[in-house]
This record gives sequence, structure tokens and C-alpha cells, in this order.
Amino acid sequence: VQLQAYGGGLVQIGGSLNLSCAVSTRTISMYTLGWLRQAPGKEREFVAGISRGGGSTSYADSVKGRFRISRDNAENTVNLQMNNLEPEDTAVYYCGADRWAGYISTRPSNYDYWGQGTQVTVSS
Repeated sequence: VQLQAYGGGLVQIGGSLNLSCAVSTRTISMYTLGWLRQAPGKEREFVAGISRGGGSTSYADSVKGRFRISRDNAENTVNLQMNNLEPEDTAVYYCGADRWAGYISTRPSNYDYWGQGTQVTVSS
């Protein structure tokens, strides 16, 4: 499985960005997908996850109500709509795929496959 995230950039406080991730697999519906991020000097942390069929989602408390994760299994993509961005959201964002958990894991170590990240910078 290969994943490639894109859509990052520089945005002002309160702005919006939409991240997308292309997932190269013929069996995307077998994977729980998630977005995680890593800020300088910090550990990678869970941001949002979505179940295999897309019917369930989970969010970190810090992004609830501002971010929305979605997936399109026909297009092999997972997206993260980020609104009302804050400086604390500045990080490299990664998309990940979890083949085995069967639920939305909030532990970065549970994600088996990662893509190259995309930088999001929120300026004041």
C-alpha cells in the first residue's frame, strides 16, 4: 500500500485547507484510514480517523468541530477538511492506513502504512 498526501500550505489564523491522500491499493475498503500530524520537537499524534466503510469517524479533542475526515473508496482517497485553523495546528500531516485493527485506532503505532507528509503552517 502506498499513500501520498498533498494539499498543505501556508494559511492565516482562521483559514481553511483541504488535505487529500491518494491510496494505492485495490482493497482500500479493508483499511481504516487516518490523518496524523507531527509538530517540530513533538511526537506524532492522531488527528482523525475513518472506518473502512466510512460510516464512523473519530477526532482528537483538539480538532473536534473544526476538522472533518471523509473517504471515497471508489476514488481511493481520504480527505481532511480543516477549518478555523490555529497556530497549534502547524505540523507535517500524514495519512495512514491500518489493515488489522478493525476499529479506528488513535495510536499512531497501529497504522501500518504511511505516506510522505505534507506541511501545514498557520501564521499569525
